[in-house]
Amino acid sequence: MTWLLSIAALGFFLLLLQRLALHVALRRSPPVTTRAVGISILKPLCGVDDALEENLRAFAQLDYPHFEVLLGVKDRADAAWPVACAWAARDARFKVVQQRTTPGLNPKVNQLVTLADEARHELLLVSDSNARLPSDALWELAALFEDPRVACVTNPVSGRGHVSFGALLDNLHLVSSVGAAQLGVKTLVGKDLVVGKSMTLRRSALEALGGFGAYAQVLAEDYVIGQDLRARGHEVRVARTPVWNVTVNRSVASFFDRYLRWGVIHRTAVTLPTALAQGLLNPLPLLLAHAVLAPGGDSFALLLGGTALKAALDLSSARALRCDAAGWRGVPAVLVKDCLVFVTWFHGLWARTVVWRGTRLRVGPRSRLRPLTSSLRPARAEAS
Repeated sequence: MTWLLSIAALGFFLLLLQRLALHVALRRSPPVTTRAVGISILKPLCGVDDALEENLRAFAQLDYPHFEVLLGVKDRADAAWPVACAWAARDARFKVVQQRTTPGLNPKVNQLVTLADEARHELLLVSDSNARLPSDALWELAALFEDPRVACVTNPVSGRGHVSFGALLDNLHLVSSVGAAQLGVKTLVGKDLVVGKSMTLRRSALEALGGFGAYAQVLAEDYVIGQDLRARGHEVRVARTPVWNVTVNRSVASFFDRYLRWGVIHRTAVTLPTALAQGLLNPLPLLLAHAVLAPGGDSFALLLGGTALKAALDLSSARALRCDAAGWRGVPAVLVKDCLVFVTWFHGLWARTVVWRGTRLRVGPRSRLRPLTSSLRPARAEAS
């Protein structure tokens, strides 16, 4: 079983490189500007997420003089409707926008179509309902867009707010496997990974692609938009300032279900070599498999050492990207999340269907959607 150890060793080497690249990226000074261009923040809502009130309050407190917040709701029956209306009543920069059309199967993009129509500014910041930005984040975005070649800026993902163990798994995975990868890959190979939790677009460049409506049948609309913008000769950047994914009480089962869907999204959006490379960055399950198949003191020692190293890398990335402290639960959380994510990654290599908001969908190349069945029992609403 030495081949398992060899692959795991390669994975740890790549993770160490990524962590070093993250360190280098965060030591660079962010761009600065004194010109506050207008920014329209598009926030699709679906139900009342964890800490939704606090998330919206954080946007009201952004240290930037020229922005608006458009709160999208599908209909007035949504539990988010009264929350959105309350914010529009207390802050003139907030506006409630009810979805007018349903151009495709992606419910988030369906809302974004109407939100973009109502937005007043050239820069459109797509922000998930459970996302929160640091108070100075918009200044960095404005500075990056002073380069006319830039059409998209995405923020590296971090996390905060976790109370339940499942929420800790979610935030740790996002910061260590997504946020760290965004800055690490950018530093190492110059490639920008677009993540829609916080994605700012130049309206004119988006409209040249057909607007959000052109992606209403696409599940990984953020990644595909980034690809299409680069294909048109535009530049895509990863900001230095993180966006926080706020998850408080997610269950372990909910975490697993979410990444079963994400595994399919990632596989259909990227090439097979890229998908296989993503598996390399999760070496702990390989050490666990080696310990099961070749039990003994050496195998157990390797598993313990690998768990300690992976936990150190993940938790140091979390600190670097201003994720909430994990405490004593951090080490077992790393092992649990890595094993669960390995299962969802393997599932994504061959599965081509997902269940999203009660509807079963087939996912094709570039994560294009088509329905399999009309509906299933209602699922827990998720905007992200």
